[in-house]
Amino acid sequence: MKLDILLGLQWGDEGKGKIVDVLSPKYEAIARFQGGPNAGHTLIFNNQKFVLHTIPSGVFRADTENIIGNGVVIDPIIFSKEIEQIEKDASDLKNNLLISKKAHLILPTHRILDAAQEAAKGKDKIGSTLKGISPTYTDKISRNGLRVGDILSPNFKEKYNRLVEKHKKQLKSFDFDYNFDEFEKGWFDGIELIKSFKIIDSEIYVNNTLNNEKAILAEGAQGTLLDIEFGSYPFVTSSNTIAAGACTGLGVAPNKIGEVFGIFKAYCTRVGSGPFPTELFDEDGKRMQDVGNEFGATTGRPRRCGWLDLVAIKYSIMLNGVTQLVITKADVLSGFDTIKIATSYKVNGEEIDYLPYEINEKIEPIYTELRGWQNDISEIKSLSELPTNLKIYLQFIEKFVGVPIKFISVGPDREAMIVK
Repeated sequence: MKLDILLGLQWGDEGKGKIVDVLSPKYEAIARFQGGPNAGHTLIFNNQKFVLHTIPSGVFRADTENIIGNGVVIDPIIFSKEIEQIEKDASDLKNNLLISKKAHLILPTHRILDAAQEAAKGKDKIGSTLKGISPTYTDKISRNGLRVGDILSPNFKEKYNRLVEKHKKQLKSFDFDYNFDEFEKGWFDGIELIKSFKIIDSEIYVNNTLNNEKAILAEGAQGTLLDIEFGSYPFVTSSNTIAAGACTGLGVAPNKIGEVFGIFKAYCTRVGSGPFPTELFDEDGKRMQDVGNEFGATTGRPRRCGWLDLVAIKYSIMLNGVTQLVITKADVLSGFDTIKIATSYKVNGEEIDYLPYEINEKIEPIYTELRGWQNDISEIKSLSELPTNLKIYLQFIEKFVGVPIKFISVGPDREAMIVK
């Protein structure tokens, strides 16, 4: 059995949580492979809204296992709050949620370091979610980190204290006030909660599951354009958000990758700082923000909005080997007379059709304009019922990027989905 992957093709917030929830009945397990509580995957069903930060989005399906992989970083405090919020609605969490021994832990001092480092950047700040993600991955790479497996060690407290003291020395170089003690008790309470779940050698478990012909869907967080290697550096996250990240984040060989589902919004959004070639500062952008409820699920920050950028989407498709596309929030564009799509850029007077190295430069998007549709599509259940101009819009995208759109989301609920 192959490992299928689902990931975002933009700057995150593409609607991955909903799509994982929709697809999960086809899979025995859903596995998160990178990121941490900087993610916010929103699911809406039965008139209820849930936002998941660390836990995979298949957790509300009774027959689905959910694996937090080795590439994920876990904050025990946030994890505890997440469990508390969903345990009444999720199915048999103690049996259906499994945690990798090799996943790294976010300490309270990681969060303080994150805030101190971001504050020190001043006007050049990255736009961090301040969840301690970057300092945790830094410790991981420098071989100083604490992992979930360490909490089972008799000298865990000693390892913890050693790392905390290291962080406190680092914090002395910042002019930053903090209260460490207020976090510590909740953190150790969270550690005890983690101990109550199945802690596994996830790479062995995942490969055995595949070898036993059981299907797994790997769930990515953030989006391709935030990848540490290929995103709009330095305005990126601290992990590999692309399909290759599923190999290292779950311990799966490249030849075991099957379908790659690439998700994108019918327009673009971005939270925080960083380049955004098609960003709008007019009423069209404000309308997308209002109608699409574009506010961060994790931070609550308003998302910047702009027209769909097919130059960037094509780049993301190339990096990930996308085999099927999923478009979300098509309903948000209902009512626009004209819809624009960026199909190339002009940089220093030259027209190019790729994402340049210096994406921070002045990039002028070159648009193709299509007619919009006025119909409310949120209740439509079949492809044939979609407005003609929306069908033309979808066909234009497919032809430009060379990959079929298989799923069309027309609303936030899990039922608001058209499958081609």
